[in-house]
Amino acid sequence: MPVNGLLEVMVPRRLGQPYRWLLASSWTSNVGDGIALAAGPLLVASQTTSPVLVALAGLLQRLPWLMFGLWAGAFADRADRRRVVIVGNVLRAVVVAVLCVAILTGTVSIGVVLVTMFLYGTAEVFVDTTAGTLLPALVPRQHLSTGTHRLQAGYLTCNQLVGPPVGAFLFALGSVLPFVVQVVCALLAVVLVARIAHHPAPDDAPGLLVPRAEATTHMRRDIAEGLRWLWGSPAVRMLAVVILVFNVTWAAAWSVLVLWSRDHLGMSEVGFGLLTTAAAVGGLLGTTLFSRIERRFTLATIMRTCLLLEVLMHLALANTTAGWVAIAVMFGFGAYAFVWGTVSQAVRLRAVPQEFQGRVGSVYMICVFAGMVAGQGLGGVIAEHWGLTAPFWFAFVGSGITLALIWRSLGAIAHADAAAA
Repeated sequence: MPVNGLLEVMVPRRLGQPYRWLLASSWTSNVGDGIALAAGPLLVASQTTSPVLVALAGLLQRLPWLMFGLWAGAFADRADRRRVVIVGNVLRAVVVAVLCVAILTGTVSIGVVLVTMFLYGTAEVFVDTTAGTLLPALVPRQHLSTGTHRLQAGYLTCNQLVGPPVGAFLFALGSVLPFVVQVVCALLAVVLVARIAHHPAPDDAPGLLVPRAEATTHMRRDIAEGLRWLWGSPAVRMLAVVILVFNVTWAAAWSVLVLWSRDHLGMSEVGFGLLTTAAAVGGLLGTTLFSRIERRFTLATIMRTCLLLEVLMHLALANTTAGWVAIAVMFGFGAYAFVWGTVSQAVRLRAVPQEFQGRVGSVYMICVFAGMVAGQGLGGVIAEHWGLTAPFWFAFVGSGITLALIWRSLGAIAHADAAAA
C-alpha cells in the first residue's frame, strides 16, 4: 500500500491536517511517557529500598491532579490552548533534563527523584488537561469518535506496549539514557503541536477557542462556573460519577494484583508481567474492532456491555485459581476497557460546549485519580483483613450495584450531546 494510502487509512483526510499534527504529537509524547513508565520506578528502586518512598514516588506524580486539576481546567478555557501545551511540554523537558544532569554528575538522590516526580506531574496536569480540549476544536463533531479512537490507540501502543520495554532496555544500558530519550520526545512533541497553527481546521470544526487571557473574571469564578455547568447537566454529571465509582472498585482490586498473582495464583514475576501484557494486547483487539462495533451497535448498548463486562471480570478474577484463566480475563479486560474509554470520552466531548471543555475535562480527570487513590487505599485495607481475593469481591459487588442503579440512565448519558443541545 502506498504511503499516502496508508496515511489515509490511519488518519483519514476528513479529520483535517491539524488533527494529524495533534495525533503525531500525542504519539511522540506517549513514547517518552511509556519509556519513563518503566525507567522511573527502576530509578527510584536504585536510590532506595524503602517501600514507603517507592510508593511516595507514584503518589507525588498523581497528587498534582488533585491539587491543581480544577485550576488547570479553568486556565485551559481562558488561555491559548496550543501555547499552553507547548509551554507545558517544554517545562516537562526542562525538569527531566535537570534530572539527567543530576544522574550524569552523580548527584542524584531519592530526594531529587521525588521532587522531579512532583514537578513533572504538575506540568503534566496542565498539558494533559489542555491537550484534551484540542480534539473537539479541530475535528467535526460527527468524527469525534474516530479522532478519539486514534488517540487512544496511540496511547495504548506507544505508552503501554512500546515504551516500557524500551525504557527498561535503555535503563539497563545506562540509567540516564531513557530520560534523555524522554526529553527528546517531549521537545519533538512541541514542534509537532506547533504545526497546528499553520493549517486551518475543517470548515465544520469549531476551531480553537479565542484566548480569554484578558478576562476580568477571577479563576475561582471560572471554576465555579464550570462546576455549575457540570451540575446542571444530569447526563454529563452522571458520567463523572460513574467514572469515579468504577475507578474506586477497579483500583481496589488492582492494588493487590501483584500479591494476588504471586501468592494466590502462584505465578512468577514473568507471569505477572503477562497479565499486564495480555491487557495491552486485548486493547489492540479493541482498537481493531472499534469501528465495526460503533457502526453496528448503539452507544448505550456499547456502554452497558462494557460496564457489565467490568462487573463480570471482577467476579471471574475473584473465583479463579489458574494463571492462564487470569491471563485470558485480562485480555478481555484490555479489549472492552479500550472501547469504554473511547466511547465515554467521545460522549463527553460532544456534550460539553467548547468554552467549558477544560474545566469539565479536569473534573473528569480528578474523578479518575481520586477514585484510584481511594480504591488503592481501600484495597489494601480489605486485603489485610479478609485476604487477597476480598478486594475482587468488593469490586464485583460495588460495581454491580452501581451498574444496576445507573443501567437505565446510560441511555441518557450516551445521548448527552442531544440533551446539551
